[in-house]
Amino acid sequence: MFGGWHGWFGTISGVVGVTVLLSPVAGLVVWGLARRRRDAGVRWAWRRSLAEVGIVYGTVPWIWMILLPGADGAGRVSLVPLRDLFTVLAAGPLTVTVQVVGNLLVFAALGFFGPVRFAALASVPRVLAVAAAGSALVECAQYVLALDRVSSVDDVLLNAAGAGLAALASRPWWRVQSPAAVS
Repeated sequence: MFGGWHGWFGTISGVVGVTVLLSPVAGLVVWGLARRRRDAGVRWAWRRSLAEVGIVYGTVPWIWMILLPGADGAGRVSLVPLRDLFTVLAAGPLTVTVQVVGNLLVFAALGFFGPVRFAALASVPRVLAVAAAGSALVECAQYVLALDRVSSVDDVLLNAAGAGLAALASRPWWRVQSPAAVS
């Protein structure tokens, strides 16, 4: 099916395959955490557990894929906003789908579950800031590790936008502090 260690962990299809295979494990971790918390009398045990596992399970595979070495030797830095995005848009619908949608999904789990779990993230500007900082860190890592990938400001913008859109989608479930807790 997949060719050895590199096939499982060193390709996009391998990372997706491993992620799908690990979904029952993620479900069991949510169940175990929630049960333990519920038994300890923790409020919102299921919600907290699902949000924590969702952040990790929904973000780590994307980060892993981003940090895989590139195959085309196109390692470069692009600091001009929207330049790479327009290049991708001109490349055709499949490239647009893979690049744009993929970049929107990188920090979407963090954007969706972060405000649900952490009251400090219960605002779209905060989610955007955290996602942009995380994305900038990943883009810098691509460059510093010489992974033959394009480290682009457009990726940072798309990653943050995806997190912001996901945060808006989860807004009804945000964990908002009461006025008494803020004082």
